[in-house]
Amino acid sequence: MVIKKNISKIYYIFLFSHIFLWTLIPSISNTNLPLDTIEALAWGSNLDWGFNKHPPFSAFVAQIFYLIFGPKDWAYYFLSQIFVIISFIYVWKFSNEIFENKIYSLISLLALEGILFYNFTTPEFNVNISQLPFWALTVYFFWKGIHSDSINNWIFFGFFSALGFLSKYLFIYILFSIFLFFIINFKRYKNFLIYYILSIIFSLIILTPHFIWLFHNDFITIFYGLERSNLSDYSFINHLLNPFSLLLKQLVLLSPFFLLIFFLVSKFKFKINIKNEKTFFLTFITLFPFVLIFLTSMLTGAKIKTMWMTPFYLFFGTFFVEIFRKNINLKMIKKFNYLFLFLFILSPVTYFSISKFDDTKRTDYPGKEISMLVQNKWNENFRNDIKIVIGDEWFAGNLSYHLSSRPVWISELKKRAFDIKDNQGVIYTGNPQVLKKICPGFFGTIKPVGYCMIGKR
Repeated sequence: MVIKKNISKIYYIFLFSHIFLWTLIPSISNTNLPLDTIEALAWGSNLDWGFNKHPPFSAFVAQIFYLIFGPKDWAYYFLSQIFVIISFIYVWKFSNEIFENKIYSLISLLALEGILFYNFTTPEFNVNISQLPFWALTVYFFWKGIHSDSINNWIFFGFFSALGFLSKYLFIYILFSIFLFFIINFKRYKNFLIYYILSIIFSLIILTPHFIWLFHNDFITIFYGLERSNLSDYSFINHLLNPFSLLLKQLVLLSPFFLLIFFLVSKFKFKINIKNEKTFFLTFITLFPFVLIFLTSMLTGAKIKTMWMTPFYLFFGTFFVEIFRKNINLKMIKKFNYLFLFLFILSPVTYFSISKFDDTKRTDYPGKEISMLVQNKWNENFRNDIKIVIGDEWFAGNLSYHLSSRPVWISELKKRAFDIKDNQGVIYTGNPQVLKKICPGFFGTIKPVGYCMIGKR
């Protein structure tokens, strides 16, 4: 089924089919955008160099798309797939650096469809998806950097490293793995030391505004991450239970991927040759980030969320194809293709079915209809535009996204409600019992949320 002259054609068909399916399916099955996407759009309405939960890059990109497309849900599903596809492209390009035969590169890429992080969970644009292209680009340009005299590769390495870090702090795991690889092989790569240092300086320049923001905001995003890891709930058993729970979940999650790879393997024998530069580098960018996060969980007792691992497996296909390459039987490629097609179709069908038959999800929230009700009630009582919405990222964030005036989202104000000037056009969302008592304007409820409207009559 796969012959050499068709490899490039299959590659492009795969990319197009993936981006088409995973933009279309959620667009027609979901009533509302997912939580994390609404959250990114809420932050984007009030851009800063950081937010209470994460660095700013995902919000920045979401806001750019809003300026182009407005409140069109399909655009944000498309945005998410752009990030996925860019990562796929650079996994392919990097794999071509590793393998002489492009069929191995194709297998490495197609096998990623066996990991739900690259299909089923991708409609929700968030900080995990935001990391994907930069994880792949950082690895690719580091590899190009140590195999050429071009400073451009190192500039790109530094640039994409910074954007990855501005997506999510966990990006440090791939950067640290690359750093260790460079140090261990310093004799081989010492001529590139100055380039490496310059790339780090370039990254730090890009990151400086965010570091300043962190300092002025009491390192709020770092403390949020620590809180999400349940580090405050200290228990010795967490040092054992959490890391091994993480390991077990990853093995279950990766089982379709391993099934795809093992369909092609005639003998389950492999040897990781650390003297082979390609194999050694692949080990560092695939296994080592996972080892580091496993050790983090073991040493601190941190509970690592499964979705945090989203970018960690981008090069797993390349790694396992490389270590099993001598035992891969290309005569079995037809069975591999059948299983790949089955998984490729199963994932969007499952997503669509769950979306249609389970009506308890966030994506069933009638955000647009509620925003219309709020807007109508506003128009009955006030004559200025809604400029500010205050509340959590979900309820207030949905108003910010759906209302035509695109009000700025703010989580909370230190001032009391009656200190807000009526010409600002403000809507508070929150606990209806609390808001009803303090609201100096028009109050209404759309269960379970209360809305306090303060505008110019």
